[in-house]
Amino acid sequence: MGVTGLEEVTSTMRQSRDSNWADGLRGIASLLVVTAHITRSLAPAILSPAMSESLPPFVLQLPFLRIPFMGRASVAIFAILAGYVNALKPIKQTRAGHIDHALSGVAKSAFRRTGRFIIPAILATTLSWLVCQFGAYGLAQHVESAWIRDTSPSPSSSFAGAFFDLFNNLITTWTNGGNEYDRIQWTLCYLLRGSMLVYLTVVATAYVQSRYRMLIYAILYVYYWKMGDAVIGINIYAGLLLAELTLDPDVQAHVADHPHIYSFLSIVLFFLGAFTLSYPEQHPEWARWSTGLLRLGRHIFPEGAEFARFYPALGSQILVFGVFVNPTAKRLLSCSLLCWLGKMSFAVYLLHAPLIRTLLTWMLYGASSRPPSPGKASDGTDLPPGWIPLTSRWLLFFTLPLFYFALYRVAHLWTAYVDPWCARVTTLVEERVFRDDSRLEKSVLLA
Repeated sequence: MGVTGLEEVTSTMRQSRDSNWADGLRGIASLLVVTAHITRSLAPAILSPAMSESLPPFVLQLPFLRIPFMGRASVAIFAILAGYVNALKPIKQTRAGHIDHALSGVAKSAFRRTGRFIIPAILATTLSWLVCQFGAYGLAQHVESAWIRDTSPSPSSSFAGAFFDLFNNLITTWTNGGNEYDRIQWTLCYLLRGSMLVYLTVVATAYVQSRYRMLIYAILYVYYWKMGDAVIGINIYAGLLLAELTLDPDVQAHVADHPHIYSFLSIVLFFLGAFTLSYPEQHPEWARWSTGLLRLGRHIFPEGAEFARFYPALGSQILVFGVFVNPTAKRLLSCSLLCWLGKMSFAVYLLHAPLIRTLLTWMLYGASSRPPSPGKASDGTDLPPGWIPLTSRWLLFFTLPLFYFALYRVAHLWTAYVDPWCARVTTLVEERVFRDDSRLEKSVLLA
């Protein structure tokens, strides 16, 4: 192995160590996505800060305790980590003066990122489409859970129409985020755009000094803040700024030399971030603490901003920077279990919604029957029958652990077999369409 090859291997190993905590955090975020969608399905009242304007909250509606059931922070964390992880290696190379290597790596990474995003999503959508066409979402369309009903599509009206619907949804997933067979895939087009935004910014600032590069990130952060882009824009540039700070030796030395100060700072950031993350998606005016956040948001967020997007984004950024200045938090997030969850995160994200609409729905509602029609309408026609109720709330204590086990078992199989196949397909296409660098270098030398 040559010196250049050894340097690349060493750089990859260091980058892996730098981003281990990010894998753990991504694993937690993916787990919380599942928990949030189950909450929307079975206990949507938690999305509000109280049972009503005149009733007090129950315990899981209180700030801090409600965080595990609020899923929008997970999308923000995915975007922050996309900015951080995708920029880490090229920024390290530009800081070392290997700008040509950085630009070459970004070109290949942008291609690979696209393939490894789109191909698994196509397979997951096709799988959900097959499940739908065979009527496996039939029960889910009649249960009392509004979220499960609303996300469960009906089979197509004809054989040819089924394939047209599949093709149309495979396209709209990446144009406007619409996917009737798996509506939660709306985030994928935004995350892919965010990744391309990272690569574009890295290329555009490759020759800029690091201190001015951070200034550019800050300016772009403010720009997307004023635009009201709380889903991708501000989170991507928070991640880019975090990558720069991670690789800045002066910042790292200052953190290492003042452990007590930064430990206290991280505690403050964790508390502030967690409180911000607690902002309810619905009826913030029903509790005093969320009313305070509502009033604050009117002053700090741009006009027309969706507070239920901005507060999770802001809270996630504060929490991530709290982790950045706390070595203990990084070590905890780098543990093998959380890193394993992080490895499963994309598969869990793609598979959990179809499994909620099938496996979990069958376990919770399968033994119940649909109530008869309550009577006749004023015009004499029969009213539609009621929704199928939950068989028993006690079932939740048994079915939810079984569901999580099944989900992560299926995700493990997907990660072990499907993801490598998608990577091989991407590599084959890459080898076909990319120029051979070794031949190009040899021709230059001969010339």
